[in-house]
Formats: sequence, C-alpha cells, structure tokens
Amino acid sequence: MAKSASPHCATRLLASALLAALISLALIPLTMDSALAQSPSPSPSPSPSPSPTPIPSPTSSRSINGLAQQRFNQMVTNRVLGSVLLGVNEQINCSDCVSAFGSAGSFSAGIHGRKEITNNLSLLAGLAYTQYSEGGYSVTSAPIGAFALRYDFIDWGSSRPFFDVGALLTPFERVRYARSYNTSLGAVSLDGTTNASDYGVYGRAGWISRLSPRDEVAASVEVWQMWQQVNGYSDPASSFNPFDASIATGTDRTDLVKLGGQWTHLFGDSVEANINGGFVQSFAAHSGIIATVTGDGTVVPALGNQNWFEYGGRLGFRVTKGWVADLFLNGTVGPQPVGNTIHGGIGLRVNY
Repeated sequence: MAKSASPHCATRLLASALLAALISLALIPLTMDSALAQSPSPSPSPSPSPSPTPIPSPTSSRSINGLAQQRFNQMVTNRVLGSVLLGVNEQINCSDCVSAFGSAGSFSAGIHGRKEITNNLSLLAGLAYTQYSEGGYSVTSAPIGAFALRYDFIDWGSSRPFFDVGALLTPFERVRYARSYNTSLGAVSLDGTTNASDYGVYGRAGWISRLSPRDEVAASVEVWQMWQQVNGYSDPASSFNPFDASIATGTDRTDLVKLGGQWTHLFGDSVEANINGGFVQSFAAHSGIIATVTGDGTVVPALGNQNWFEYGGRLGFRVTKGWVADLFLNGTVGPQPVGNTIHGGIGLRVNY
C-alpha cells in the first residue's frame, strides 16, 4: 500500500511554484527593454524651409517706360535752354549786341549775341554750360551751342515777313537716369549713369509788325527735328535688384511744330519788356530704348505724341548808354513727360 505525501513536502512544492512565477514576472520588463534597445525608432529629420522668391509687379517693366519719358523730357529741356542762345526773349529786329548771362532753376551760364551781316541778314549764336534735373533724371554736365541765320525783309516796311534757319548742338552730356519698381519683397530704386548727346535743326517763318517806335509784335511757326543718342549702360551693382536691366545704345527722335508769338515794349526811356509763348506739338516721337530685363525679357517702350505750352519773358533796364541789365525766365506748362518747368536768370547786354 502506497504512502501519502507529508504536509511538509507539499508546502515546499507550493513555495517553489510561487518563486518561479515571481521570477518570470520580473524578467518580462527586462526582455521588453532589451528588444526596444535593439530596434530604435528613427527620428524624422527636419526639412529646410525654402527661400522666398521675389515676384515682380507690372512696375518692373513700366520702369522702362519711365526711362523713355525722362529721355523725352531731356530733349525738350535742352531745346528750351538752347532757345535763350537764339534770342527767344528778345525782339526780332534790333541792333548788334552781346549778352553774358547766368540762370537758376537749371544752372546755366553762357554768352550769346547777334551780328548784322547785311541790312537783311543777321547771325545769332551762343554758347552755354548747363546742369539741370527734371522728372527723375539729372544732367550733370552739358555744353550747349546754337546758331541761326535770320533774314528780315526790312525793305517791305514796318510790317513784313522774316525767316530763320538754325541748329542746336549738345555734343556731350553726363546723365543719371532713375529707375524704380516694386516686388513682393519690397521696392527697388536705382540710378544708372551714362553719356548722351543732343542735336536739333529748325526752320522758322514769321511776320513782324512795328506798331510804334516802342512796340514790336511778331507771330511765327517753327518746325524742329531733334534726335538724342544715349550710350548703353546696365543697372549698378545692388544688394537687392532681382529684375536688373541692361539698356542698349539707342537714339531718341521727335519732330516738333510750335505756333508762337511775342510782344516787346519800351516803358519810358529805360525799361524794356518782352513776353513770348507758344503751343508745341510733337510728331513721330520714337524712343531708342531697347532694354533687357531679368524676368521680363526684351522691353521696347512706346512713346506717343505730346503737346505742351512754352512761355518766356524779359525785363531789361538800361543802366547806361548801350548797356542793359536783364531779368528773364523761360519754362513749360503741360502734362508729363514734359510737365511744368521754370528757368530764370540774369544777364548783362551791350548794344553796339
């Protein structure tokens, strides 16, 4: 007959089973930690943020149209300043004279005069040095020369026709042109510097009337052909100019017709006064700009015909026999690109 297990033996078996269970539970976290340590999860690498790209507005190409307008204004202003050398503020018929002058509004200093060749034919000529700024551009150095021949039909009496033919020459100009445009990252403003030259030829037909020994009036029609050559240049180096431009060498051209009139009067024995003005219309205006703009390609601006008014005046004080001190002004009135301008100055004239 078999023997039954003792109570002491049963207790030992139960303790051994409990100990084995506790050891198994303790090993489970260690096993999981080891598995996690052997297979780490990769962390995502940060992606670089893209650099912002500037987006042009339409002003990047419109800035080239602005350059064309500046260059047209330059031709007109050069002619207005040169007209002083051709006696625009003086009477049509007078004695031989020489005048030295200086002006402000645009700095100008020079000398001009007239010389009778025959009873009917006179030579008008002058030289000046000028500096001026208008509408975003600046001419920092420009010598101007002008000459004309005037034929006055004095044999016809106090009311008679007259004719002028002449030329205006500015062979060298140092010019700074402004260009500005907007982008999505901000505005850009640049000044490009280059050389230019201006030339013009004209003919004038008019009628003069000596109303009295103190009064002379005249009306006339002028026809001008003008051209301006500008050397090529590129935008200057800049820290921010994403749509830079290169301007090729080109020639601007325009034809002008001016309908004008003037009146000269002597007050008392010592004060001379002259007022003059006219309406000007341009024809066949052409811009010589061919620009290459980053992001826009080739840009060729269109320049339409323009019209404006020109005015002038002079007060002369006869300080002594043959010597006259002058105050004068000249300018334009009209829409852009010509706009409203004024140039005034003083002169000392000697008649002989």
